[in-house]
Amino acid sequence: MQKLEQLYQARFARSGYLAEKARSYFPGGVTHDGRSAAPFPLFIERASGANKWDADDNQLIDYWCGHGALLLGHGHPAVVAAVREQIERGTHAGGENTLALRWAELIKQLVPGAERVRFTASGTEATMLALRLARAVTGRSRIIRFEGHFHGWHDSAAPGADPDDPHAGLSADLLGNILTLPARLELVAETLATHDDIAAVILEPTGAAYGIVPLADDFLPQLRALTTDRDVLLICDEVVTGFRVSPGGAAARAGVTPDLTCLAKILAGGLPGGAVVGKAEIMDRLASGPDRRDVRGRIRHQGTYNANPLSAAAGVACLELVATGEPGHVAALRGRELAEAMNDVLRTRHLHGFTAYGDGSIVHLFADPTSQVSPGDVPTGVPLAMLKRGGDATITLALRMALQINGIDLMRGRSAFVSSVHTSEHVHATAAALDDTLAMLKAAGMIK
Repeated sequence: MQKLEQLYQARFARSGYLAEKARSYFPGGVTHDGRSAAPFPLFIERASGANKWDADDNQLIDYWCGHGALLLGHGHPAVVAAVREQIERGTHAGGENTLALRWAELIKQLVPGAERVRFTASGTEATMLALRLARAVTGRSRIIRFEGHFHGWHDSAAPGADPDDPHAGLSADLLGNILTLPARLELVAETLATHDDIAAVILEPTGAAYGIVPLADDFLPQLRALTTDRDVLLICDEVVTGFRVSPGGAAARAGVTPDLTCLAKILAGGLPGGAVVGKAEIMDRLASGPDRRDVRGRIRHQGTYNANPLSAAAGVACLELVATGEPGHVAALRGRELAEAMNDVLRTRHLHGFTAYGDGSIVHLFADPTSQVSPGDVPTGVPLAMLKRGGDATITLALRMALQINGIDLMRGRSAFVSSVHTSEHVHATAAALDDTLAMLKAAGMIK
């Protein structure tokens, strides 16, 4: 491990220098918890297509893809042209803009139940607004959420996302209004039957942490039936899955219409932007102006960068391509190729406790030699905390560093967001790099 870290520090020396400098500016030296890495994170200078280059000019195949936002890859010509054209017209005119109309039209076309659209500046803002809408419309206070599902960092969503989260800074009153359950339908049914103050159930519709802890295919339809029977709102957090697992997201693929859906990432073509969409009778609680007389029941919602022209331009360009179905199809095909290629390497090396699995263009790598997992398996019977960190923390740390040394940058070292511009050549190069990486770990005595 010491030799591996020395190789890492030598290969990424300028990132190491910049990371040390960053510690005097940013808490923990990073601008996002998910970018924290030992011994230091990489600093990325530029990107194009499926590749990026770090501060030392090392080329890496990129599987972060803007934290999953870049289904079309880096610098897609249609998105670049749309943003360039708009930036010359103005970045923020302080009024409504026609691009937002086309953006909303595409969302309504693609997302089930999107009768009204309200734009936000991020996915966290979207879930924050959705939960407030649910409480306002139902007059109830409690929210059911599921263990490990991530809905942003705000007070009403943070508890329950991470098993080890101490809930620092959150009041007891707030925590009392959040019911965190294991993702088991019988527990949801029991809770709904015994509590009459549930406003909504919110979930990531493919499972915790964009499917790292996957849900059964019938979970979402059955949850929809349960919430409908109890007159409880269903909120699908499709910040990650929206427009990726299908043009309309996971709910569309499952044939389910949520009451509210939260969107971001691909929504804005890689620029900042989010949205809450849903039934008109719910969304119209946000209506303002002379036609809205019930001011006591109205929710005030501002946001300087809501539907800003640059994000709208990128979002329109992106969603017009997404609507064809082609980018998602290609990315999913390549994602399945990637998972199988990685599993082939693991099988060849007879590595039990290792597997690559996922959902189309989202692929996860799990590594824990003490588990009963085999290559190609979806991990089951593994504790939630271990699944979310990708297995044995010492091995996943070594895997991340060695993969980066070999030119591959998985998100947090254990997940891949595959874009429509990743090719079979990228997949083959990734598999070869994984093989080289495992050879390094074997030489270090970390795996057999």
